[in-house]
Amino acid sequence: MRVRILGPLLVPAAKIGGARLRALLIRLALSPGRIVTAERLIEDLWEDHPPVNPMAALQSLIARLRREVGDAIVSHPAGYRLDAEVDAAEFEALAASGREALYAGEPARASALLREGLALWRGEALADTAHLSFAAAPAARLEEVRLRALADRIRADLATGLPGARLLPELSDLITAHPLREPYHELLIRALLADGRRAEALEAYERVRLLLADELGVDPGADLREAHLAALRNEERPARRDNLPARSTTFVGRADEVERVTGLLRRERLVTLTGPGGVGKTRLAVEVAAGIEAPDGVWLVELAPVDAHGVPPTVRNTLGPLTELADRRLILVLDNCEHVIEAAAALAERLLAAVPGVRILATSREPLDISGETLHPVHPLSRDSAMALFADRAAAASPEFGLDEATAGDVARICEGLDGVPLAIELAAARLRSLPVPRLAAMMGDRLLDRGSRTAQHRHRTLRAVIDWSWNLLTDDERTSLARMSVFAGGATAEAIERVCGTDLDLLISLVDKSLVQAGADRYGLLETVRQYAAEKLTDPGPVRRAHLAHYLEFAERTDPALRTGRQLSLLAAVDAERGNLDTALRYAVRTDRRSALRLAAARTWAWIMRGQRREAAGWAAMLAGGDVPEGLELEHALCVLIAPTDRLDQALRVLRDSDRPVALAAWSLADAYVGEMADGELEAQAMARFDDHPDPWARASARLLRGIIAFEFTPGGAAAAEDLLHEALTRYRKIGERWGMSVSRFWLSLVLENRGDVAGALAVLEQAAVNSEEIGGAQALPGPAMLTVRLAQLRGRSGDLAGAEEVLGPARNSAERAGDGLALARVEHAAGELARRRGDRARALDRLTRAKELLDGQQAPPQLRSLIDVELCRVLPSDIARPLLREALDRELDDDVARASVLEGVAEWCAATGDAGRATVLLGEARRLRGIEETADPAMRELIAHCGEELGPELFHRAWTSHPGQIGGQFIG
Repeated sequence: MRVRILGPLLVPAAKIGGARLRALLIRLALSPGRIVTAERLIEDLWEDHPPVNPMAALQSLIARLRREVGDAIVSHPAGYRLDAEVDAAEFEALAASGREALYAGEPARASALLREGLALWRGEALADTAHLSFAAAPAARLEEVRLRALADRIRADLATGLPGARLLPELSDLITAHPLREPYHELLIRALLADGRRAEALEAYERVRLLLADELGVDPGADLREAHLAALRNEERPARRDNLPARSTTFVGRADEVERVTGLLRRERLVTLTGPGGVGKTRLAVEVAAGIEAPDGVWLVELAPVDAHGVPPTVRNTLGPLTELADRRLILVLDNCEHVIEAAAALAERLLAAVPGVRILATSREPLDISGETLHPVHPLSRDSAMALFADRAAAASPEFGLDEATAGDVARICEGLDGVPLAIELAAARLRSLPVPRLAAMMGDRLLDRGSRTAQHRHRTLRAVIDWSWNLLTDDERTSLARMSVFAGGATAEAIERVCGTDLDLLISLVDKSLVQAGADRYGLLETVRQYAAEKLTDPGPVRRAHLAHYLEFAERTDPALRTGRQLSLLAAVDAERGNLDTALRYAVRTDRRSALRLAAARTWAWIMRGQRREAAGWAAMLAGGDVPEGLELEHALCVLIAPTDRLDQALRVLRDSDRPVALAAWSLADAYVGEMADGELEAQAMARFDDHPDPWARASARLLRGIIAFEFTPGGAAAAEDLLHEALTRYRKIGERWGMSVSRFWLSLVLENRGDVAGALAVLEQAAVNSEEIGGAQALPGPAMLTVRLAQLRGRSGDLAGAEEVLGPARNSAERAGDGLALARVEHAAGELARRRGDRARALDRLTRAKELLDGQQAPPQLRSLIDVELCRVLPSDIARPLLREALDRELDDDVARASVLEGVAEWCAATGDAGRATVLLGEARRLRGIEETADPAMRELIAHCGEELGPELFHRAWTSHPGQIGGQFIG
């Protein structure tokens, strides 16, 4: 998470409302990664007017803040810590690195680092807390660092040879704002000298000398006196020899890349920057060239306006005759070589051979492909850099624009939609002159990019023109292939491209070389902007879309059974890589080919099961659950109805029970409807008949798993039988190497072990289940949303490892919040409440458990979860308030005997605490019967049973302990 305090508080994707809540986050952000004590926070936030109960007020604030920023707020016995990236800390690190580079003799790198740091400022530091005392000193310190960094950056720019005239307006503004800061006056003198204006430099010194004497009664410092001596001696900096264009805008987001390319150019004689149009090759080349000294100058040759015949004379007009260059040491930037690639390559080769002192930095959408060439691919900007670039250009187009909570989400969507391509981002930002940010985000598409800078080269005026430039350089075969490749989503393998598009490897490599296709380890893809353009050129999409559907239907059906084997990890990676294509193919099939759509949805079901992707599965299933049932596809249709139930559910369940296909056996994990059918034992009998001797070993293992779950959850006293079945299932899954089965078997085994009070054993087994689920990417999903991680937190807490419990609960909360899953989040809050209670923090426990109940309001939640939350809540409530909640928990009908036993034990704790050992004993005896155990290993339950025995005496205790009252309702506790 990123917190920005150099300006109004901004936390992307979070809404921090309320002045004191914002002040709390800012105070923690001033010490990122360090503990801030509760006492210090109270003193800083409330100053001389603390609330009546300051600790409770602070905890309430922390709880509210956690709802927005999640586990970025870390509790500690002494206070709280913020684990997040903070722009102020990043700025100070960049400012320090820039100063270090400056005094190490690396002015170009220093300038880039300092510019990147200064670009983080969006206004007054700690603006939201200007009225609070704690912010005064840090704000003043940050402002001081900013002013010093500005001076360092200007000094670095002068050292790189930037013309002094370019810096004079900025220095004049700084001196007006800060008239007594000597470094700005010194730099003004040096900038005037660099521009050849000695007399004005001497006048500038005299002005500051008099000012310091009048205002402070002091003489100029050593640096100012040295600048004055340089002016007296007329030590003008020799004019840098280059024809580089003036940079009228800041350079954002590529400080490290400037350093890398600069290093390459110092070591190698030919470096070519490659990449798609608009990605920033030219700007990067100019930035690198401006930071390098060469005795005979740095020279830019722009090749875009010329044809192949014009390359030699254009270079000759800039450098002079080739025969006169032999002894010269210079940097040559050959810009935009792609359309004259052969002529540019030939000339570069001649220059490198004839002029030992020349170094060439070329930009092209494809390599020059000559001996000695070093390539540096220029990629789109990262998300943060793209947003920073947008903010910078947007502020120039619309001065009232600011990147804050209100705009951050839309700006992120704009930048992601434009692939982080700098030209596209700059063109989009320019539209803020006439469009608000939300409207701009809504218009993402070609209409957004039809206008640009009037002063840019024609091919860079719009993004469409940039891609047109590349398109027009392609052969007919290359254009056809590129248009057909637009059907892929998220890239594709070379094999898929050949089968779907008819594109051979040589043609594909040619498109990669021209920077229109992006090559990864084993996949090829298009930037989204290029893909949209290419899709417009696909005049007859029907045949290629049908070929795309056929290929990915075959891929899914071939992969599906293998996902239930030891090969599943590598195959899951392949399924993940093709997710966009599988979605695209299924979307097309839903519209045009119902049979293929049902087949493809069924073939994807097992991958959805393994990852617990219930929502995704339900979305697709809902599109297919209605309508006719094609002959031979009854099971495929039944799966859709099960996942997204309709009035055909009973019929679908019959189809599933009659099927011997393995996917039918595990489909219960995507829908609750199937689980309810387990209770009548019919499914158990079907599983025995159909799957015990099934030829598929996975099916045989899953039959044991399912019967074990049925025995444990729905069969009174079935825990012992369940344990044997689950162990057998686990052994079979391990032999196959199937992680989903291992994880789910171990999850249920942990329940069996905890049922008899063996918390340590249950935790050990569940830790192994977590490893298995993590291997297949289902840590937050198996066997249902947040269930495994929540149980892991609970068992760690019950075994005394409270820190370890919090460690797994944070990611579970984040996952549930991202998914918008209220039920999963309620499970997380239930566990958080229990952990808080075990830590002795009753206030936080009450807050978390109340939140859990609120999340279940209006939801179809399992009744056992509601009852368990109520019981846990009663552990931190006063007795009179707890009583009606316990009655409600007892009155709920629960099919799950083990959950029912947990509720009875919780009520028994309350009865014993209120002095009613008799009722407590009856409840404990009934819980033991439901669990199907003779004696519990749980120390807390053993202690409670012993206490009741002492209170009642042997005879009364035995009578209560062995009574069988049947269903115990709320009336039992009066």
